Amino acid sequence: MQKRLIFFIWFLIFPCISFTSFAQEHARNIVIVTLDGLRWQEVFTGIDRELVSNPAYTRDSLALLRQFGSASLEERREKLFPFMWDVIAKEGQIFGNRYAGNKMNVSNPYRFSYPGYNEIFTGYADSLVNSNDKIPNPNENVLGFIQQQPGFHDRVAAFTSWDVFPYILNKWRSGIYVNADRDSLPETTLTLRWLNRLQYLTAKPLDLRPDIFTYAAAKEYVKAYHPRVLYIAFDETDDYAHAGMYDQYIKSAHAADRMVADLWDYLQQDTFYAGKTALLLTCDHGRGTGDAWRDHGSRVKGSSSIWMAVMGPEVPAMGERKEQAQYYQAQIAATIANLLGLDFLTTQHPVTPSLYPAIHFPNTQVSVMP
Repeated sequence: MQKRLIFFIWFLIFPCISFTSFAQEHARNIVIVTLDGLRWQEVFTGIDRELVSNPAYTRDSLALLRQFGSASLEERREKLFPFMWDVIAKEGQIFGNRYAGNKMNVSNPYRFSYPGYNEIFTGYADSLVNSNDKIPNPNENVLGFIQQQPGFHDRVAAFTSWDVFPYILNKWRSGIYVNADRDSLPETTLTLRWLNRLQYLTAKPLDLRPDIFTYAAAKEYVKAYHPRVLYIAFDETDDYAHAGMYDQYIKSAHAADRMVADLWDYLQQDTFYAGKTALLLTCDHGRGTGDAWRDHGSRVKGSSSIWMAVMGPEVPAMGERKEQAQYYQAQIAATIANLLGLDFLTTQHPVTPSLYPAIHFPNTQVSVMP
């Protein structure tokens, strides 16, 4: 009788325990960061010695080698991306090392920015999204979807260096806060007011807001408003690559890594975020190799090859993923929602299945139309 009573009580409370435990596993918040056109080669092998030694692309090769060079592949990449390899690789997962057979690709045929960002955030490689023009995106994005969920209203924000993002994320329809290029910040604190002044005074060598101002604005916004979903889009890596300035491309990539590290350090000191926040890093497209490293697009080999890094409360610490597998950019949108315990659903267009199963179970293959 006593055993049956114990079993009955366990039967009643077990679903509650299981559900509570499962619910606590999901992140409460998420930070998404993109580095425009950053190649997987630098992420996994560090600086490209061929490009460093080419005076057409690198003005001071010795200085770059002193800062980022090493005979060891592992040491080179760690010098370039210390946060990626010292923190995410130990606490989360990194996808896309093609040398290990772990592949990640864009699904859209165009392989440049707007189609790539559309694919990241809508989970749909729309063939009609085929330019970088300032056209409001007709597709529903996962940030706008999250904005509509209970507890997320007015808690989703995007800070971007490129001024096309209000259109990519269709801020007018999605309702999310998008601060792009020289958009004014809400001057509710002295620091935000100061940043507004500085971003108008600074030089714009790439004809866009320097990434450091985009980052500073995002961090101050986090301090003032505590968004539950934050997107930061760095752009300098792509623009310096197009300009053929490999040294500046590398320095911008390194600076982005340090800014992400700085933000993550701050989040761990804020009880609103600490232990409750996921982080996802990726890029919109790849680029070529050799002299073609400057370019990308449908005719440039390598432009489809991308990478992704993720960590958070329920992401197993598997580090660098080395299983033979093929993943796609279009899986990221549903993954972002899943990390928050949500399912990204829309009747407007297809949404590619999430990477969520693969994050938890290596070699889980999801059928995706490339």
